[in-house]
Amino acid sequence: MEIQIPSLLLDGTVLALLNQEDLYGYIITKNVQERLPISESTMYPVLRRLKKNELLETYDVPFEGRMRRYYRITSDGKDELKKITEDWKNFRQIIDEMLGETDE
Repeated sequence: MEIQIPSLLLDGTVLALLNQEDLYGYIITKNVQERLPISESTMYPVLRRLKKNELLETYDVPFEGRMRRYYRITSDGKDELKKITEDWKNFRQIIDEMLGETDE
């Protein structure tokens, strides 16, 4: 895919994953990379921004002698996910219509 992925859509993908379950950074990155062409270095700034904006929170869990940082969606994050989802549906409908890809 050669289309640039807007940061808002990356935010939405991360929030959607974390809306299902808490995950640590590596697993979030791998889940997104299975669907979208992004580098590993792309995801950590997204996670930091979402945390800074209080859409995510973190907690650490011991794993094989070190700490693994997990991310959890906040209630503000769930609200943001709903907004992103609605915005995406509207945007997708407009683009589909412009490209002649209507359901009719």
